[in-house]
Parts: sequence; C-alpha cells; structure tokens
Amino acid sequence: MAEEKKSKKTKIDKAYYEAELERMQMELVKLQEWVRHKGLKLVVIFEGRDAAGKGGSIKRIAEALNPRVCRIAALPAPTEREKTQWYFQRYIKHLPSAGEIVLFDRSWYNRAGVERVMGFCTDDEYQDFMRSCPEFERMLVRSGIILLKYWFSVSDEEQEKRFKDRIRRPHKRWKLSPMDLESRTRWIEYSRAKDSMFMYTDIPEAPWYVVDGEVKKRARLNVISHLLSMVDYEDLTPEPIELPPRQADDGYRRPPIDSLKFIPEKY
Repeated sequence: MAEEKKSKKTKIDKAYYEAELERMQMELVKLQEWVRHKGLKLVVIFEGRDAAGKGGSIKRIAEALNPRVCRIAALPAPTEREKTQWYFQRYIKHLPSAGEIVLFDRSWYNRAGVERVMGFCTDDEYQDFMRSCPEFERMLVRSGIILLKYWFSVSDEEQEKRFKDRIRRPHKRWKLSPMDLESRTRWIEYSRAKDSMFMYTDIPEAPWYVVDGEVKKRARLNVISHLLSMVDYEDLTPEPIELPPRQADDGYRRPPIDSLKFIPEKY
C-alpha cells in the first residue's frame, strides 16, 4: 500500500527553529560524551524517499559533534569484489567500536529498496535478505549495539517540488543522480517495496521510526528530539575551566610577516 498523502503543514518560525536546533545540538554533545564515557556503540540508520530530508538531518546531527566520535557512513555502489561478498560484509566494517556513533546515510536496506525496484538483485537474493536482515539486526543488538532506524516519508507532491528546486539551482544539481530521476518514475514500486520491507524488518528489537519529512526543519528537530530520547544519557559537561598562564617570554620572536605566504585578502 502506498504511503498516504500528507496533510499540509506550515513552516516553522526561523528564529524558533534556530534556537531549538542550537539547544538540541548542545544535548547531542552531552549524548556524545556519554557514549564516549560509557563505551557505548550507537548506530543510526537514515532511509527514505529521495529528497525527503535525510541528508539535512544527518548534517545537523553531525556538525556539532567530534568526528573522532561520530562519523557518517555513506557507501558508494559496491565494487566488483564486494559484489562477491556476503551481502552484509561491507557494512560490518563501518560499525562502531566502543565509544563511537555511526550515522548510516542509507544502509544495508539498499537491497530492500533500490536494488529490488531497479532489478540489481535477484529474487533469491532479495528473499534471502528479508529472512536474514532481522536476524542480523538481532545479533547487532545482542552484541550491545544501540540500533535506531529512521524512515523519512514525504508526499509525491513535495518530492516533485524539491526535485524541481534542485534542477533550478545549479549548486544543487549534483544531488540528483540518474538513479534519483529513475526512482521518480517508479513511485508506486518504491512504495510497495517499502511496505514489504517494514513487514519483514519492523522488529521489536529494532523497530522502524517514521519521520514526517514534509517540512524539513520540523523533521530535523523531531528526529533529533527522538534520537536524544532513545538513549538514557547523563550530563558530563566539565566544570568551568581556568586557562593556565602562558609560557613566560624567553626572547622568542615570530618570523617577519613578509617572509610568510599569506593568502590574498579579498574580503
């Protein structure tokens, strides 16, 4: 069954959005420090419609965090060698170690979506994925990984509007791959694939959480708020720090400015 058409929602006030985003990014830093301190392993999967707002949400989550703790896994198409491996093998190497957060910008669910719809996998490979995926994710959870899965949903009208916006703006055209354009012509097939994916993989140990992506800024705040609510973290913010005194002057002098190659000051 295709996703239901959304009711129209108003845009969110810009000042309120920015204030809430800043507040929640501070909470994300607290979450990051708790993950690092306790040696937790957090995996967050972002899936959904093209142009549904996954990338913007991932960017707002990651931009305030330490890249040594939080990293984004956005895998390209598999190589010829990877095509011969066990399907989950190339994703496993990107899973977190203790004290790390990994944000998957699309994930192993490619097989249930684009590969299924575009014919990049056989029926046997697809059926094997549907049987294996729930067990694979149960293994991850049993190993101690906190696994969160978000599906970004958007109406066909809003997706069409965002596609046209990307075409109109040259600096956004890179976001529209030939695969994105092809997916536009297969809206119903993708909807059916998503429904089947949910039926098999929406399991108690790792349920799917749906994000209404109709208004991007609302979606960002909602997904960050939910993410924060899913980990019972504590505030480990250090006490105020006093800067130590600088080293006493021992006669060192910087090299003359004209001996250095400064970049042109155009601004």
